[in-house]
Amino acid sequence: MNLNPIVLSIPIFFILIGIELVVERLSHRKLYRLPDTIANLSCGITSQLSGLFMRVFAIGVYEVLYSNFAFFSWDKTWVYWLVLFLLTDLAYYWAHRMSHEINLFWGGHVVHHQSEEYNLSVALRQSSFQVIWTFGFSLPIAFLGFDTLDFALISALNTLYQFWIHTETINKMGWFEYVFNTPSHHRVHHGRNPKYIDKNHAGSLIIWDKMFGTFQAEEERPTYGITKPLNSLNAVWANFSHYAEMGKELKTIPLWSDKIKYLFKKPGWLPESMGGYRQAPAVDANTYKKYDPIHPVRLNYYVLFQYIICLGVTGFFLFRQKEFTMMEKTVAATLISVWVVNCGVLFEQKTWVRYAEWVRIILFTAIAIIITYLLQGPVYIYIAAILYGTISALWFYSLPVSYEKVAVA
Repeated sequence: MNLNPIVLSIPIFFILIGIELVVERLSHRKLYRLPDTIANLSCGITSQLSGLFMRVFAIGVYEVLYSNFAFFSWDKTWVYWLVLFLLTDLAYYWAHRMSHEINLFWGGHVVHHQSEEYNLSVALRQSSFQVIWTFGFSLPIAFLGFDTLDFALISALNTLYQFWIHTETINKMGWFEYVFNTPSHHRVHHGRNPKYIDKNHAGSLIIWDKMFGTFQAEEERPTYGITKPLNSLNAVWANFSHYAEMGKELKTIPLWSDKIKYLFKKPGWLPESMGGYRQAPAVDANTYKKYDPIHPVRLNYYVLFQYIICLGVTGFFLFRQKEFTMMEKTVAATLISVWVVNCGVLFEQKTWVRYAEWVRIILFTAIAIIITYLLQGPVYIYIAAILYGTISALWFYSLPVSYEKVAVA
């Protein structure tokens, strides 16, 4: 079984999301939209799947440095754990801040900010590539003699802490706000209002923002999202969109020296000859329209059915992934990624997803039957696979979907 605290916490995440949905219903507030929530969870799934490959590398580098080049050794007293917590949180602050202030790094973090809602599902909306740009910020902790597994544990707990602060149901929290990161502080961080951009980078402790000049108290409620909205529910495209945009802009920059600067300057930077830095535009919360593709109501139930099964399969895979070979992990990760991409793009009714979904239904059903046969599984697995394929095919065929150019509400 995978002992990753984040994977082990998945059931708790969904329980808390369920509680927030109840609060939404009782308070008559609009906190969730199904397509947005599906996209958030899909980005979380693709992040966990890619993490099976990328985080192994990051932790491996840390372990090499700790085992061979640590300057100190520690007794594991309360001082050890306190210092490790503070250093891990400080490293997170700088990694997070640089993810906003360096264009290349922003491409690995922008996914988390693309949602135009603010609820607990947004906490699970994570990038597949962020670890590439940020793991180096924690490597000095290895030189200081902090055990690899201890660092990985504290880092995971720091990430878990940040789950609950992605909510609008908790207002300001008095004295707690002075030291710790809170929903109010983090709502600011997710705002696309010019006054809120690049503020409150804290993980667990807000003190770093106050020390280093990036703190901003919440005043008016933010408008959430990024300055150039993604306008897509495709979890894979969400991870590549910024780099695609960078590629287009790099082609327009004539000087190689400016191309290099473009990679490492703040998002929005261009050479003075091309107009210079582009400030974030003001946003009017009263007129701003969120990306909300019009789709048949019946499609909600089909996607929800598919997604519940997908979550079950993904959870089983993540909990048991150590039992699979690298090739098996790669195949499983690819199939699950296709599944979540289809679930998002179905809401957009793009033509290609009609064919992609038929292929996925047939392929998944066939693979389930073949694997059951090869492993000599019980008969009820065959029956479940056939039922899944039959129900999915008939249901999908009956959907009143136009697959035309998307209208936006």
